[in-house]
Amino acid sequence: MRTSLDVSPRPGLDPVDYAVISQGLIAAAREMGVKLIRSAYSTIIREAADASAALFDRHGNVVAQAELIPMQLGPMSEIFRACAARHPVDKLAEGDFYITNDPYSGGQHLQDVFIYSPIFFEGQLVGFAGTVAHHLDLGGGNPGLTTEAVDLHAEGFVFPPSCYNYRRDWEDDGPLKRLLAANIRVPAQTIGDFDAQFAANVVGGERIRQLCQKYGAATIAQAMAQLIDYSETRFRAALAALPDGVYHGEDAIDDDGITDAPLVVKAKVTVDGDTIGIDFDGTCPQVTRNLNCPFSSTISAALTAVKSALTSPDIPFNEGLKKPVNITAPRGCLLNPEYPAPVRARMEAGYRAFNAVLKALAQVAPQQIIAGGNDATLVTSISHQDKGKYKVYLEVYGGGFGAATDTDGCDAVDSPLSNCTNTPVEATDMDFSHFRITGYALLPDSCGHGRQRGGLGFMRRFEILADDVNFAIYADRFRIAPYGLFGGTQGRCGRAEVLRKGEIIPIRSKDGMTLMKGDVLTIYTAGGGGYGPASERSPQAVLEDVRQGYVTPETARRMYGAAV
Repeated sequence: MRTSLDVSPRPGLDPVDYAVISQGLIAAAREMGVKLIRSAYSTIIREAADASAALFDRHGNVVAQAELIPMQLGPMSEIFRACAARHPVDKLAEGDFYITNDPYSGGQHLQDVFIYSPIFFEGQLVGFAGTVAHHLDLGGGNPGLTTEAVDLHAEGFVFPPSCYNYRRDWEDDGPLKRLLAANIRVPAQTIGDFDAQFAANVVGGERIRQLCQKYGAATIAQAMAQLIDYSETRFRAALAALPDGVYHGEDAIDDDGITDAPLVVKAKVTVDGDTIGIDFDGTCPQVTRNLNCPFSSTISAALTAVKSALTSPDIPFNEGLKKPVNITAPRGCLLNPEYPAPVRARMEAGYRAFNAVLKALAQVAPQQIIAGGNDATLVTSISHQDKGKYKVYLEVYGGGFGAATDTDGCDAVDSPLSNCTNTPVEATDMDFSHFRITGYALLPDSCGHGRQRGGLGFMRRFEILADDVNFAIYADRFRIAPYGLFGGTQGRCGRAEVLRKGEIIPIRSKDGMTLMKGDVLTIYTAGGGGYGPASERSPQAVLEDVRQGYVTPETARRMYGAAV
């Protein structure tokens, strides 16, 4: 077993200075995230917060990040290095920036565009500010979401790892901005969201320069390295406390949207001293639909599972957390697809990787693992074209969280990898005239039962106000229910339907259709699984669930034997 690292301040680094600088770096990254979200134009970022921000040292190592979207944040340094390989950092000048969204060059899916801005202090490169945002529309075969894309290029505009200059290529009416605007459906919103990313990077750069002005660039570089060492040390200590061994977990996506066959994901987790290996050998091959998960997303899902289950939340997520972890997946499988497989819905496979790792870890750290929940990404796009202009509404839905050993699952929250917030009804009323939201409520009895119950899913109902509204969806947990743990029961599956002239039309989890004026679309999200035997739940907790309307009296009697 490796001995723990020495985390005392590096030679020449004052402990008080280190404490102040390290918290200043984390605060700066968080401020970047706030700036990005508050400056954005689209509801998917402005309201749902589908964006992230981080600060890097001059070598591209993550030093600090805003606690926003785990899936986006995990591989930001790997994505940076793909850009640096094309344009070395020592050739960068003031105003340059890296940009990419290419899933086959370190990126994730095309809608997540990564932008990295170098930070110079007195002519010296001292670090980078980086942001990623989910953009509403980047072209492709369908507004917002192309469920039937045959390859990557049908999903939108590809930015290969590239370097541009802000003043020359973007500012005012620069050539890169004009090229992008000519290839997307909602240029005002999308360009506004890109500008929000640049603004957030400026904030991060300015905060680093202020720290350099006060403490000196060399001291800031030392503090960055020390913060990375600190996270590595604490993570290795957590791993070393686990018994060595090999543990297996498995989960599956409902289907690929074409056949009913589930898509199996397998994980082998090897704990060896203060290191951990995760191998996804045995996972099903890549598919023709957009459910393939680029390897950088697989890395992020696996890291999130390990970090959330085995470490304290106060350990900063940075490059140090990655050092004890080795993640592999065979080329050509669902979790490491070959170009040009479509990847728009990569979160579904990412969540199954997340669950498979958690199931493996449940064998070694049962008290630290939660049950299954609405651990999938349910995304809808409701778009309309009127007089040559598009309105594109994209929403990421939450659901019931899985229960834990001593805690009920949260109700109606987004899942761990995406961590988006809900879009308020008032925001949709302001921005969109082709639909209105007429219902939004928790779903009683949608939770799994146990000593701790799972969280409740919810429903959201849309009345369609125009003809020829384009609707698309990708989701999971419509057929394979969220699992319970250690005797807890499953949560209820999600579903979707359209009411048209008195007829209910079921919608599959990976589908699309044209909606007409008067249609009523309803989305039902999955509930979380329970933890432990239902017989061990306290009567007071059952009674409170009934009082709150979370569980009906009939279900309380049937599942808990409670006389209500």
